[in-house]
Amino acid sequence: QVQLVESGGGLVQPGGSLRLSCAASRNIFSINAMGWYRQAPGNQRELVATMTSGGTTNYAVSVKDRFTISGDNKNTVYLQMNSLKPEDTAVYYCNADWRGFFYWGQGTQVTVSS
Repeated sequence: QVQLVESGGGLVQPGGSLRLSCAASRNIFSINAMGWYRQAPGNQRELVATMTSGGTTNYAVSVKDRFTISGDNKNTVYLQMNSLKPEDTAVYYCNADWRGFFYWGQGTQVTVSS
């Protein structure tokens, strides 16, 4: 199994930045892929960004060139979010794809508002 704990959410003004962290219970390079998803009220959960153990990244069109997914050499994945917009407001979830199963963190709230 993989346990995931997110942190770093909060309230930020439009145009501001936040960095989310996801601490995994396993070395991230032992996990096939990790990613960030988000869910706004009334909406389905959607993909934000993913990163494979080989370092290949993928982004939703809506966040490309504003968000960056990265990892340290141990057990933490980050989501750097710049130029935040009100429509980025959502609960952000960390995800791990490990041995054919998906694991989720508890989520962290990001609110973009003036």
